[in-house]
Amino acid sequence: MSAAQRVQIINQNKSVSIRGLSVVDDKIAWISSSQGYIANTLDGGNTWKWRQVKGFEKADFRDIEAFSAKEAIILSSGTPAMILKTTDGGNTWKVKYSQNDSTYFLDAMDFDKPNHGFVMGDPIKNKFLLLETKNGGNNWQSIDGPDAINSQAAFAASGTCLILKATPTVVTGGGAAEVISKNHSVWQHTSLPITHGQNSRGAFSISGDRKRLVVVGGDYINNKRRDSTVCYSINSGQIWLSANSFPSGYQSCVEYIEATTFLSTGTAGTNISMDGGKNWTQIDGQSFNVCRKAKRGKLVLLAGDSGKIGIFKK
Repeated sequence: MSAAQRVQIINQNKSVSIRGLSVVDDKIAWISSSQGYIANTLDGGNTWKWRQVKGFEKADFRDIEAFSAKEAIILSSGTPAMILKTTDGGNTWKVKYSQNDSTYFLDAMDFDKPNHGFVMGDPIKNKFLLLETKNGGNNWQSIDGPDAINSQAAFAASGTCLILKATPTVVTGGGAAEVISKNHSVWQHTSLPITHGQNSRGAFSISGDRKRLVVVGGDYINNKRRDSTVCYSINSGQIWLSANSFPSGYQSCVEYIEATTFLSTGTAGTNISMDGGKNWTQIDGQSFNVCRKAKRGKLVLLAGDSGKIGIFKK
């Protein structure tokens, strides 16, 4: 393990699984979890205020997008599939989208501007569900999503199988490990050198800057399997290369830190790459689901099962 980087645990003693994490700046961050819980911090992750969203005690909030200490959006993945918004720091929430059809399962959400974002869900009739908002999550419209082959899906593991750069970009698993992005009006599918072919395998997360991108994944059932868990691109996703050395196993989330540094995490531990995804070193052996860096700042947080929260130190 690296002596320079480590993960400082902030024990919350909560019996919830945290998958949603949004870091606004070096002080403000939000998390969303199972059993209808959300929490936020105003001091960089050292202390957290927890709330159970009234009426949603059984909801599994798989992703969250926060904009300030007051405003955030959460999505409930299963039936009913819902999107909720708060403007008062999480004290009250309003439903902005609801779908009782059991075929709807929401996986991830991302915004490129405070008023503009997307939510994606599992395929319905061989087409990925894609919702768009143009007014800060107050209204959502279904738009034409990419095609999906049989048994292909996205993973609601960390909310990072969808990112917005110039266009929406999706990574998938199951029947096919692909990166799918929109070029003008056409969805382009590119195969990834990531293990796939079973429902537990595939690409789970994507992150990067304009040219350098990294995708992580693996097999969450066989989470110690290391091969075919990471690939990277240095030309904006035109060509994808398998890593030279791999992380400690299955990784559900990757986050771009700076320059050529990426951090990834999963149930098999937390790993770092200093060379753009080519080689990886384990820095922590504990299980996490998600790692995110501040939109404005340097704070990096991690979160996982049993209410576990970590602060990345370097």
